[in-house]
Amino acid sequence: MKKRAALLILLLLAAFGVEAQNGANGKITGKIVDSSTGQPVQYASVSLVLQSENKEVNGITTDEKGAFELTNVPEGTYKLLAFFIGYKTGTWSNIVISKANPKMDLGTIKLASTAAKLKEVTIATDKNTVEYKIDKTVYNVDKDMTSQTGVATDVLKKIPEVEVDVDGNVELQGNADIRFLINGKPSTVFGNNLADVLQSIPASQIQSIEVITSPGAKYDAEGTAGIINIILKKNRAEGIHGNTSLSGGTRLENGSFNLDGRKGNFGAHAYVSGNAQLTSTTINSLNRTGQDTGSTSSQLNQNGTSNFRREGYQTGVGIDWEISSKDNINADFGYNYFSNNSVGITNSATILTGPSGNILSDMSDIINGSSNFHQQTVDGDIAYKRTFNKKDQELNVLLTTSSTNNYSYYMQTQQAMANDSIVSSSYANNPGVSKETDISVDYTQPVTDDILIETGAKTQLQDITSTSNVYLLDPLSDDYSYSNTQSSSLEYKSNIYAGYLSSDFKLFKWLNVKTGIRYEYTNINATYSTSGNVNIQPYGTWVPSVAFSHAFKNNQTLKLTYSRRLQRPGYNSLNPFINAGDPQNITAGNPALQPEIGDKIELGYNKFLDKGGNINLTLFYRDNTHDIQPYTTYYPAYKIGDSTYTNVSLTVPENIGHETNIGLNIFGSIPVKKKFNIRTNLSFYQRYISTGLSTGGNISGFNYRLNMNATYQFSKTLSAEAFANYNSTRINAQGTYPAFFTYNFAIRKQLFNEKASLAITATNPFNYYVSQTTNLSGQNFALLIGRQLPYQSFGFNFTYKFGKLEFKKEKEVEDPNLNPPQDN
Repeated sequence: MKKRAALLILLLLAAFGVEAQNGANGKITGKIVDSSTGQPVQYASVSLVLQSENKEVNGITTDEKGAFELTNVPEGTYKLLAFFIGYKTGTWSNIVISKANPKMDLGTIKLASTAAKLKEVTIATDKNTVEYKIDKTVYNVDKDMTSQTGVATDVLKKIPEVEVDVDGNVELQGNADIRFLINGKPSTVFGNNLADVLQSIPASQIQSIEVITSPGAKYDAEGTAGIINIILKKNRAEGIHGNTSLSGGTRLENGSFNLDGRKGNFGAHAYVSGNAQLTSTTINSLNRTGQDTGSTSSQLNQNGTSNFRREGYQTGVGIDWEISSKDNINADFGYNYFSNNSVGITNSATILTGPSGNILSDMSDIINGSSNFHQQTVDGDIAYKRTFNKKDQELNVLLTTSSTNNYSYYMQTQQAMANDSIVSSSYANNPGVSKETDISVDYTQPVTDDILIETGAKTQLQDITSTSNVYLLDPLSDDYSYSNTQSSSLEYKSNIYAGYLSSDFKLFKWLNVKTGIRYEYTNINATYSTSGNVNIQPYGTWVPSVAFSHAFKNNQTLKLTYSRRLQRPGYNSLNPFINAGDPQNITAGNPALQPEIGDKIELGYNKFLDKGGNINLTLFYRDNTHDIQPYTTYYPAYKIGDSTYTNVSLTVPENIGHETNIGLNIFGSIPVKKKFNIRTNLSFYQRYISTGLSTGGNISGFNYRLNMNATYQFSKTLSAEAFANYNSTRINAQGTYPAFFTYNFAIRKQLFNEKASLAITATNPFNYYVSQTTNLSGQNFALLIGRQLPYQSFGFNFTYKFGKLEFKKEKEVEDPNLNPPQDN
């Protein structure tokens, strides 16, 4: 398959030709200064635009002296734009580069300061943190002080409409079925233990995070909640440049190093980063009452502690080669490793009561347990892009491949307190491999100035294998023997073939419309050692989408969208591996899961304020069928192979039936004063769940999330930030997940002419633990789980940048109707 994809790329190159840049040796230089003071404007953005097509072809930032130099400029007529926060944008037209005049010195360029922001930078005062675009939310991480010593999940909790609990589980608009991407591309690294992956990516390695709640037909249909795209740091400025970041603290430690280089039409980058969550002790408690089919009832009480540690590292390299003015190839290769370890001890007491309330038995024992998980992922991709003379006409070909090796292990020993004898003991390992190869071709064709057609096709090939090896203690031989009945294996192949067609156009000259349809055909072959071949019929899914938007006067925009998405069960959900690390609270996967289908309607309003602030309101309605949620069932006796476990809660993912959510998100960025800015993010939604299961019924509840971020700029180089977040109790199909409150403080000092920074952070400085209480109930049982989770931490971060301090932002492929609003 890889050879075929490479051949396809070569054929495309041969078909279109490799066009050399005629006279691509021109040079444009100049110096930008403040018009009133004459002082250099350092690190201002300079953009070179081909005047005939109004298309950006090059860009750079000024150095410490305000100077810039654009090289390898082909012959043509250009205009140059220079802009920086706090200044009016300067524009110079009719700059001609020719063989006769290959060099142009613009001399000293004066920029006038302004108190009000121009439309090009309407959200500039908040652009370093949140950009609320019409089609997506972009969170820029560099200026986020309170997350500097943290990880990806610490950043995600700041983003509008995103919720993160204290364990690192992520929801978007109350839905956990999110399609995660890295640099816009899929990876099998997200297929297992997502929370571990997100908590092992240092925030210092992330450039920005994009959130798309209503993706169009061009995007994969996977993820009923939407898409979250994590963009790692990359710099496109000329020369050698990079940054390094080191963080240390009482709970988290991480570091990263990025190196970028560009000369003319060729660029390369490399990075390495690592993260560790130091060993911490969680206090656990559990109380469960159960009733068997007769009149006997049971009471299980557990109290214990567990020591937990997490670590990981990532590294990668890549190239970007502009073969000609119209042909570009870029390629990336990455390696990721994540792991966690847990060791715990639990005191357990089980009381069985008869019909008249008499105690039938009272047993106490000690459970010693340990678990380990690690995974390593290799990702690679190569992309070819071809542009044409016609504006917006474009061809993109992308090949990505990803392979993840997973390994899980547990061991448990149940020991009676009365006579110190071993009641039961077992251990198991679960190695597995997940592979995915994607090939996609996308083509964009402008029909008129107001009509744009996009079409494309994609093939996604996924292969999952997993083996569960279970060993049980034989009391006669006092040795562990392999269990043929509890051990199992899985082979799972999924081939997805997709195609789409979408169009952008205007109605009545004022209404922007983007509509499209995507079709995905899924063919699955699965074999389980316990049940043989599973008959899964191929299925096709039509995924329509439509978006209407209109920009009003005074920088206001209104948008209405509809989209359909689906969520196929992932590796963790399908894996039949039975984890009996706690023999009375067992978990397993469910290979019989069906895909979840979600329909969503969104109504959004956005207002850009005069002083750079922003207000956004999003009202949404989401309806999911075959909704996938963890479901717990109580068994007085449960048999696994030739072993029978008593007084057991078994939790597996199930298609619980139907779920409806109606919600409102309110985001505001308010510049209170020149140096003081407040961001608020409020989410409210009502959830209705109908399980459709014989052991469950209907449940509904109101959920909300409140957070606020305040930033104060003491001086040009000294700033402080405070962040507070509260999540209410959340319902699921059987009860409620706990509410929680967290808060952070940070102060940062810029050093060495803003090339370096030192930040000091504190998380929950006045509370060592975050208390968690989960209530679940079902047929014949009620369960109360308590945890005291250590969350307090103090840390520091040191970041140093060398070379160019700003990167040239790559042109975003966006819908024409999703640009910043213009006055009518």
